[in-house]
Amino acid sequence: MNMPFYVAPEQVMKDRADYARKGIARGRSLVAFRYTDGICICAENTSNTLHKVSEIYDRIAFAGVGKYNEFDQLRIAGIRHADLKGYAFSREDVDARSLANQYAQILGQIFTHEMKPMEVEILVAEIGDDPSGDHDQLFHILYDGTVVDEDRLVVLGGETESIRERCAPLAEGPVPDLEAGLRVAVAALAGPDRTLRPDDLEVAVLARGNGRRAFRRIEGEELTRLLG
Repeated sequence: MNMPFYVAPEQVMKDRADYARKGIARGRSLVAFRYTDGICICAENTSNTLHKVSEIYDRIAFAGVGKYNEFDQLRIAGIRHADLKGYAFSREDVDARSLANQYAQILGQIFTHEMKPMEVEILVAEIGDDPSGDHDQLFHILYDGTVVDEDRLVVLGGETESIRERCAPLAEGPVPDLEAGLRVAVAALAGPDRTLRPDDLEVAVLARGNGRRAFRRIEGEELTRLLG
């Protein structure tokens, strides 16, 4: 009788984490930050049809990096969860915290029990009614189900550390307006050796001034104007 090879559980988890991180690093990065009237999400994305950033519910947005088909499955699952909860209870009961916990359970279960982990990192963002932004929420969910509650800035995918360093003005000092914050985010995504044009970007905001459905995409001439 042949004995199966023994692999330590720690080694299995490490191999899965390395596999997921390599897959995520191959994708283009994304930056989300708080500005004076809400939350802005800016991603490097040359496609006009395959979106990294989407609306989940009235005041909640979703963003993902990594394998598109995998984070799009999570987006659809989140919309169904939010719609069902809003229908069964009330629209006010749908919140980013519970949605982030659902995503964490899904990703954690797959990472622990499936042969291949999901090669994704996702963001769930929600704005509150308070003009100060104190009730705005940014949840960064990793490939293994780890949830990180961020305050003002989230960087997903790619060269996370170097992009976060270039985004330091968004995490420190006064909260910027949309134009100033977006220029910092785009410069951070581009780095010192490249220039990103409006066609290379996907930008959306959750803005308190947009009414019940706070999500809005920024495209075309408006984006060109903001980037100067």
